[in-house]
Amino acid sequence: MADTKQDVFPVVHWFPGHMAKATRMIKEYVKKVDVVIELLDARIPRSSANPVISEVVGQKPHIVVLNKADLANPQATKEWVAYFEKQGLTVLAIDSKTGKGNKQLVKAVERLAQPIIDKWKNKGIRSRSVRTIILGIPNVGKSTLINKLAGAAATRTADKPGHTRGQQWVKIGKDLELLDTPGVLWPKLEDQRAAARLAMTGAISDDVYDLESVMKQLLNQVNEANPDLLAERYKLKPEELGDANQLLESIGRRRGCLVSGGIVDLEKARRIVLADYRNQKLGNLTLDGVNEEPLATEDDTKHDEE
Repeated sequence: MADTKQDVFPVVHWFPGHMAKATRMIKEYVKKVDVVIELLDARIPRSSANPVISEVVGQKPHIVVLNKADLANPQATKEWVAYFEKQGLTVLAIDSKTGKGNKQLVKAVERLAQPIIDKWKNKGIRSRSVRTIILGIPNVGKSTLINKLAGAAATRTADKPGHTRGQQWVKIGKDLELLDTPGVLWPKLEDQRAAARLAMTGAISDDVYDLESVMKQLLNQVNEANPDLLAERYKLKPEELGDANQLLESIGRRRGCLVSGGIVDLEKARRIVLADYRNQKLGNLTLDGVNEEPLATEDDTKHDEE
């Protein structure tokens, strides 16, 4: 699989005003909670980990949750769980859509909050509800998880700070309150491979990246993980296989993505493959590897040249 910078789109500078504002708000809200839940996409645990979140968590009790585990490779998920556990973190793999793992998550929050509750009791302070927050990038499944945890009749309290559009306290059971926050991307996606994977999974809007280079990476990864999958999915003959460019051309012809003169509409073919990946028709593929080295950033490259 090619990892060169030419295979991915140029650096994207995020942080429009609402993102900067959201980050400032999150820093304030983290001060008000007892336990932080960091929600990651199990398919891209490293690429979906927002470094801004790591900075604001500090010494707060911290749970790493690998969501959408049903879409990821099970063995890869086990490796990622072990990776985070080695760092001394509490980590769970869940599927927020079905609710699988949600009970374990609530128990983990309660367990991490117990020393705080004991401290309150020792000081004679009347216990309040344990407060937690779910932090994560856009499209990682925060809203789905919150709705599942709270149930259809979610109680959103109006007498708490943050009861504004996008930030709301949600009552979960008798002794747990959860603060809903917007998903936040980080200022600059310097690791372009990670940026491409965020695009593949839908964390980045489809109209702000180079689809051609992103799909080249995706086809390479699918082909590397399971060489027979693309041939089976798109009924490709041996002579129709090849590199990412050849594969896309062949898939386009097989799917009838033709324009005048029998030329393949590559844009349409790319969108078909992307939709198939997102709809789990290309298997349970984890894009981030535990032992994968991050790409050099622009700053690293400049330093090396000096």
